[in-house]
Amino acid sequence: MRANIFCIKWGTAFGPEYVNRLYSGARRHMDRPVRFFCMTEQAEGLHPDIEIIDLPVEPFAEPMAAALAVANRQGAMRKVSLFRPGLVPDLEGPVLGFDLDVVITGPLGEIHDLAPGTIAMRHDWTEKRKGRPTGHGSVFRFDPAQHGFLYEDLAKDAYAEVEKARGSEQRYTSHKAMDRDVFTYIPDPWVVSFKYDCNPFPGNWLHAPRLPEDARVVCFHGHPKMSEALEGYNGSFIRHSKPCDWLREHWIDRAQADLGSDWA
Repeated sequence: MRANIFCIKWGTAFGPEYVNRLYSGARRHMDRPVRFFCMTEQAEGLHPDIEIIDLPVEPFAEPMAAALAVANRQGAMRKVSLFRPGLVPDLEGPVLGFDLDVVITGPLGEIHDLAPGTIAMRHDWTEKRKGRPTGHGSVFRFDPAQHGFLYEDLAKDAYAEVEKARGSEQRYTSHKAMDRDVFTYIPDPWVVSFKYDCNPFPGNWLHAPRLPEDARVVCFHGHPKMSEALEGYNGSFIRHSKPCDWLREHWIDRAQADLGSDWA
């Protein structure tokens, strides 16, 4: 059976190369054939093997936006559209989803197969440090046949659900799963943070960013993003970064060797 991979792209923050490089990383690091989907309103420039899902305007978009405005999180929670039951009618099996600001650096099969029947996310770094149980949304695994409540509960009362989650999609998703006892944490070493695990202060001033040995996915949440970290980054005293050779190799060079320079 093929592995189903989902991502979502809206607006202009990320170009098509982010999707194409994610597709290349997923198919190079998955131990079985991949079926790759991108939900977007702008499909120009995407590799022809990527299946396009039109970005919808949800029937609950207005109350969701109103609650997000109160939480000062305008534009968030679009990812919930990926959870709609029947989104892909002929889909079989679970889905492994990714944000676009990640780089795949290691095998994905164990993440895909982890604790079947549960929703899997890595423990959010900040929430874990504060002793709070919340998943991080950059990498997520769910089964559309079993976890339709992620969409349906929001559709029933979007304002209340967004308010309860304080405008955080990852809080909504992980806590909904925890409430139903169908949540699993992805092991920390498999999904790492560039700023916390690869390039922490103050060592970031002494050496180039390091790729942890068992890292399968590197998340560039916040800043720097991948394009910012390639040649070095000076966003702040704490967020300084030296040039990152392994990032260029995993994110650009291997993708271009796989798909060709026109696509990656």
